[in-house]
Amino acid sequence: QVQLVESGGGLVRAGGSLRLSCAASGIVNVNDMGWYRQVPGSQRELVAIITRSGETNYADSVKRRFTISREHFKNKVELQMNSLKPEDTAVYYCNAPVPTGLIITDYWGQGTQVTVSS
Repeated sequence: QVQLVESGGGLVRAGGSLRLSCAASGIVNVNDMGWYRQVPGSQRELVAIITRSGETNYADSVKRRFTISREHFKNKVELQMNSLKPEDTAVYYCNAPVPTGLIITDYWGQGTQVTVSS
């Protein structure tokens, strides 16, 4: 019953902004939530993560441009993206590792397309 649903992707010109949102249902407890991105033919890469206490970590390529935030009790995570560049073009995925007993299950959203034009 766990489901992550992303929204907010779209087409934007270089230098513009987008705000991505991820709503999680059926999740009681997670340690971290994060955003990843992937382009065709490449590996999925970390963009930003945020812990339960609010500590954040960013890929070097997005530092000072992207901001991750979280509403813990609603299991909602957002990504504010400013000063977008064409190289930011990718499918962005919401991620939530959920511990169940001794096993951690990695849940993913369906992805939302972000396209940045020159």
